[in-house]
Amino acid sequence: MDYPIVKKDVSKLRVAPNLRDYESLRRSFRWSDIERELDGLPGGGLNLAYEAVDRHCARGRGGKLALVWAGKNGEEERYTYEQLRQESNRAANALASLGVRKGDRVFLFMERVPELYFALLGALKLGAVAGPLFSAFGPDPVRDRLADAGARVLITQPDLRRRIADILPQLPELKHIIVANKSRRGRDSKESLARGDLAYEELVARAAPEFGPIQTTRDDYSIMHYTTGTTGRPKGAVHAHQAVLGQYMTGKYVLDLHPDDIYWCTADPGWVTGTSYGIAAPWTNGVTQVIYEGGFRASAWYETIQRYQVTVWYTAPTAVRMLMKAGAELPRRYDLSSLRHVNSVGEPLNPEAILWGLPVFNQAIHDNWWQTETGCILIANYPAMDVRPGSMGRPIPGVEAAILDDQHHELPPGQDGNLAIRPGWPAMFRTYWNAEERYRSRFQSGWYITGDRARRDADGYFWFVGRTDDVINTAGHLVGPFEVE
Repeated sequence: MDYPIVKKDVSKLRVAPNLRDYESLRRSFRWSDIERELDGLPGGGLNLAYEAVDRHCARGRGGKLALVWAGKNGEEERYTYEQLRQESNRAANALASLGVRKGDRVFLFMERVPELYFALLGALKLGAVAGPLFSAFGPDPVRDRLADAGARVLITQPDLRRRIADILPQLPELKHIIVANKSRRGRDSKESLARGDLAYEELVARAAPEFGPIQTTRDDYSIMHYTTGTTGRPKGAVHAHQAVLGQYMTGKYVLDLHPDDIYWCTADPGWVTGTSYGIAAPWTNGVTQVIYEGGFRASAWYETIQRYQVTVWYTAPTAVRMLMKAGAELPRRYDLSSLRHVNSVGEPLNPEAILWGLPVFNQAIHDNWWQTETGCILIANYPAMDVRPGSMGRPIPGVEAAILDDQHHELPPGQDGNLAIRPGWPAMFRTYWNAEERYRSRFQSGWYITGDRARRDADGYFWFVGRTDDVINTAGHLVGPFEVE
């Protein structure tokens, strides 16, 4: 079935898009120009956390609101960029006091509480490799990831620590367990620590609010996310600090972030969307970000948009379909008029969802495509570009995408084949931890082979067809048969 194209009149958009002329920017684009828009470290080098937080303070914008945290029990906390800088500095100093050094793996198994963001940024400033884990994981996935990475530190919370207590003795390389347990409404902060555990609040209270110098290069490892495959255990896809270029750029041109935006990304930091677009992209672009701790509940999500006047929203197609199931009457009870740009990622966004969103959000939902390995959005629908319902959009400037046959020859428009990307974008993963051969196998004949099948139409729009393997996509997260067993 053919669906009507959603036409755009750029002159009628509430805010003039950062990317108004796609073809012109593709012709003139240079990644070096993007790098010049960032600051780099004062002593040379590059650091994701510095670009996300400290550079705004250095430019006199430290008083701007960076984080609005909406807790699941109704709590609310607000942090400026300067407060975020100091809290992450304390976390960096606390980790350094434990002997954590550049290259050490620091894993975070936490709900979406502010301490997760402070600690992750602090680990990056120290030069450690941060490994955020999905808080819904059971003991076995946590053990497998910590063991494979040789994690030195685990930062967690009391209830999650109890969940994995039995597997911790199986991790001889794990030297420190830090438990964050700040007193908040409905939470018992007086719970005693297990023997040998350290209290996050005590560590950071003793730590200085200044840290430096930050000493990382563009090629130093920054974040590790585990992704799955059809055989064996999940592989740790490792990114470098240089990835911040792609995350900043796509935040600017795809999410269309402007300084006055209120932004909400619904992804958990345990998944790559929750770090690339729940930490790096919004904060490098200097916006105010809302972080909602609770799980999905349609009324609560609409209430969050209304309460905080969210202007740019990034969510998953599964969530959109769940909102659809909640009925057409529910969104009418809320004022969603603050929204000016809605995006989705994780799996194909069906055309019916886009058409449903037109009257609900008064605009199209803009789908995009990328993977854990790619580090940032690579194919997208843009605010100034017409939306073809069901399409992933067109490649971002600076990226070449193609459809290949099984012999790695390019196919003409209209034919299904293997989606491939020409290597060289800055957010491309650098390795699979302990699986270098598997990493090299992803690159064939000068292309990164994504494992997805797609087709390209005559106008350059890409359309998702399916996976080339039997990986299962559940709510936007890839799960292999090994993990299902």
